Amino acid sequence: MTKININGINRDMTSEEQAEYDARKVTITEEQMKLQAIKDMRKVRLEDTDWMSNSDVTMPDYIKTWRQTLRDLPQNNTSESQYDTLLAKDSDGKFTNSVWTQPTS
Repeated sequence: MTKININGINRDMTSEEQAEYDARKVTITEEQMKLQAIKDMRKVRLEDTDWMSNSDVTMPDYIKTWRQTLRDLPQNNTSESQYDTLLAKDSDGKFTNSVWTQPTS
């Protein structure tokens, strides 16, 4: 049984409460976890270059293209094998897919 805390009192859930809890519990698949990892990594890289979108900065075209590629990752990669390719790492633990490396020009 799952514990519940109501008004500072810990107790086991009743069978009805447990059934409702179990029905609401969402099982996350490995594929969904991979997609979330891709989205999280994409978000970090976009946030790292957000400053370039300020009105007093001219964002280079190659950064605009890269940022668009990052934004398009979820709709352009929809299978678990594509997720695996995006998340592949070398023996040093670095991502091997070039999409994760910010271009320099």
